[in-house]
Amino acid sequence: MSYNDIIGTIGVGIILIAYFLNIFSLITKEGKLYFILNVLGALIACYASILINYMPFIILEGTWAAVSIVGLIKCLKK
Repeated sequence: MSYNDIIGTIGVGIILIAYFLNIFSLITKEGKLYFILNVLGALIACYASILINYMPFIILEGTWAAVSIVGLIKCLKK
């Protein structure tokens, strides 16, 4: 497994962990942890996409991170 693969797997893994924790009601989709995991995972996956120069996923993960950051900010303001 290459460096790019490892980084991408970690990022996607973090996003999936957030999703599964939410689906099984271990965390809420409005909670700080959910947004933090999504931001972290998306930024790491975006970085991996930049490393391999794959624009569709750079856009996808960059947007995912931006939306999650907005959600986190709204959550912190409550």
